[in-house]
Amino acid sequence: MDTNLPPDDWSGATPDLAPSAHIDTFPRDNLPPRDQWPELLFDLPDYRYPRRLNCAVELLDRNVERGRGDHPALITPEETLTYRQLQDRVDRIANVLTRDLGMVPGNRVMLRSANNAWMTAAYLAVIKAGGVVVATMPLLRAKELGQMLEKARITLALCDVKLRDEMDRAAAEAPLLRHVVHWGNGDLEARCAAQPPGFAACDTAADDVCLIGFTSGTTGLPKGTMHFHRDMLAICDGYSRHVLRPTPEDRFIGSAPLAFTFGLGGLVLFPFRIGATGILLEKAGPDELLPAIEKHRATILFTAPTAYRVMAGKVADFDLSSLRKCVSAGETLPRAIFDAWEAATGLRLMDGIGGTEMLHIFVAAPEETLRPGCTGLPVPGYQARVIDGDGKEVPRGTPGWLAIRGPIGCRYLADPRQTDYVRHGWNIPGDVYVQDEDGYFRYQGRGDDMIVAAGYNIAGPEVEGALLTHPAVRECGVVGAPDGKGGTIVKAYVALHPEHFANEDMVRTLQDHVRAEIAPYKAPRVIEFLDAMPRTESGKLQRFALRRMANP
Repeated sequence: MDTNLPPDDWSGATPDLAPSAHIDTFPRDNLPPRDQWPELLFDLPDYRYPRRLNCAVELLDRNVERGRGDHPALITPEETLTYRQLQDRVDRIANVLTRDLGMVPGNRVMLRSANNAWMTAAYLAVIKAGGVVVATMPLLRAKELGQMLEKARITLALCDVKLRDEMDRAAAEAPLLRHVVHWGNGDLEARCAAQPPGFAACDTAADDVCLIGFTSGTTGLPKGTMHFHRDMLAICDGYSRHVLRPTPEDRFIGSAPLAFTFGLGGLVLFPFRIGATGILLEKAGPDELLPAIEKHRATILFTAPTAYRVMAGKVADFDLSSLRKCVSAGETLPRAIFDAWEAATGLRLMDGIGGTEMLHIFVAAPEETLRPGCTGLPVPGYQARVIDGDGKEVPRGTPGWLAIRGPIGCRYLADPRQTDYVRHGWNIPGDVYVQDEDGYFRYQGRGDDMIVAAGYNIAGPEVEGALLTHPAVRECGVVGAPDGKGGTIVKAYVALHPEHFANEDMVRTLQDHVRAEIAPYKAPRVIEFLDAMPRTESGKLQRFALRRMANP
């Protein structure tokens, strides 16, 4: 592959940025200082891309060039688009953006929609035209949208008409936002119909920013993460190629919104990189996923542990024989859910940990080497270790902070928290891990999930895993709570299945159950019952919300 760089420039260092195609220089101007970046690794040839690169071309146009133009790219309840049909829609939207709306390379464009074909086409069109996508979760409100509009200095927005109310409220308070164009009401559709076919892709640099992904808010403080064109391909050529190992005939389905990078990779980038098919559902809870898997003969499933737990009890009513791989991420995978899914389907869940800062999964394992209860091994081309507070690697078997580096690294948009996430040249996501003697990484919890009670260090997710093995427990969350004497106790929030009752007998039953599953001192001293756990739109448990409840 022609990298346009001497080989030495790729080895163990970050190459200098290529000249940008951006006329609006805001993205590159607001990257962190280079001395605050993590070290980037390009030792694996798969990650050595040409210096000029537009990832929309590589993900879409290349499939048409290689004879996949008539293969289904997207299947939705409303329509099926081949790669050639999707390419035409993308090109027309790119013409609307540049000819009608005055977009220039480097402009940020907010996208607001559930998962559908227009959302995907708009995403690729912005990137093909040299813009920067800022995709938003459908459930966000005007205040949150306004914060993103201001922080990313967004000038254009494309929005599904079904979500226009909050978009319009936010737009009224955003003086920089020049245009909001909707689809679903005929506006964007008519504009596209008036445009000529074809669009010459912007000659972007591989390290031009093409995505600002805002974190999903498990900490309550979303941050903008900046990703390059090459990053979008690196997750395909790393995790997908080496761990997931899909084929062009696979059909991907999942629950995560495209605004969440777990969903973007699993439903669009991974299938498009190899000319496969993505199945998109606007509503994708367990009750929607199961019939859609059966109807569309999906082969690869991406969703969160909670959804697998619910679906495991319902699979007997559906034909899931087409499924061959199931990926779990977004939060820790308890052994009870792994076992329940395998018992129900015969398939072993492929666990993984990733993050918006790193775009997608960086520690995982393929089916033949995965170990229940372990997250896995570093994705090829990545390095991982467990470190102490000074950045020194701790002995195997000792808990510490997970540190990761590879071809992608954290770059926050103009945010002083860059130096919290990147230290000693490594990305430090804030997860506590143990590395086994043979190299496997075993999750202990988020740093703020560790509870110090009566002198013991107790991992909240471990207690949650024990609770989830009881048949009465539908979902749960475990945090530290004050004991009224200046100390901390373990407190569990539990949502029960409908046929069980929240009372003192159930409290004692669950406490006894945990004592029988793990060390008795880890059992929750207090259990409070809720109808449901607070979760982000991407399905992650919001432990910070539980901590607020426990520490009023």
